Amino acid sequence: MKPILKLYRGYANDQELIVMGHVFKPTSKKDYDFQKKNFKNATSVIRMFRIKTHANADVFLEHSGEKIHTKTLDDGYFKFCIPLKEKSGYGWIDYNVSILYNEEKISETASYIRPHKGNFGFISDIDDTFLVSHTKNPLKKLYILLFKNVYSRKVFEDVVPHYQALSSAGKKNSTEQNAFFYVSSSEWNLYRFITQFAEINQLPKAVLLLKNIKTSLIDLFITGRGDHNHKFEKIKHILEFYPDLQYTLLGDDSQHDPYLYENICKIFPVNVKAVYIRQTGSSKKEKAEATLKNLESLNVQVCYFRKSSEAIAHSKKIGLIS
Repeated sequence: MKPILKLYRGYANDQELIVMGHVFKPTSKKDYDFQKKNFKNATSVIRMFRIKTHANADVFLEHSGEKIHTKTLDDGYFKFCIPLKEKSGYGWIDYNVSILYNEEKISETASYIRPHKGNFGFISDIDDTFLVSHTKNPLKKLYILLFKNVYSRKVFEDVVPHYQALSSAGKKNSTEQNAFFYVSSSEWNLYRFITQFAEINQLPKAVLLLKNIKTSLIDLFITGRGDHNHKFEKIKHILEFYPDLQYTLLGDDSQHDPYLYENICKIFPVNVKAVYIRQTGSSKKEKAEATLKNLESLNVQVCYFRKSSEAIAHSKKIGLIS
């Protein structure tokens, strides 16, 4: 058996490249199988939360003719933040990382985005923003996670055409995409599930920024819950990393998105163009409405919507999409 090397999508600006991943200890267990149903799907999900990480493993990034060495943190996570010496074009670009095990090289390839020059960046939550998750009902959310495979999970109606339109907003070249980020309180354990779900449903290819990996079964029962400060810090980092973009923030009212986004808008008063909040209950929340009204006083366009068709109409009205 060999260690497992997992890479995640990275991102770059004109000065810096950031890529990341995990190294896991050898295991005979099979990786998550997206085809499995019912109890077999549940078994696969449980395995994702019982995986063992490899601390202090040697990791090598090959970039621009250089081989850069680092080691994993205590939870098996590694991150390379390196100066971008050569301008290697725009769009999605491949990168290669390797580890050594008994003198055998184990390599994986992933991609990072260096956004085309443009105006827009998009940051979206996942659960109950585009993926139907029932966050307000923890038992139902857990049941769906365990017993519904990636092909059985649902997106909200019209969310895909909205996100696709945002992805190409302001672009004359159909091959170019705006920078898209999915920032969630879900853990890195669910990375492959989320990327596969997005691909199946033709959602925009995005960089994912998730919560620290979990390695015990107990953590499965509280996945996506708890402290949301990491989301605030991740979103703040994106706006600092790409300061020239105009951002649209997309979330829902099931947890803390309206209030996190309000704080972001207060700190970056010229960077956020619009905020979209999905209504997840039978009626709008008074506190969320008051928060969005406050955002309007900061010259931020807001849309508190039940159906994505309303969000699409709003995006057209403010000239975000055509």
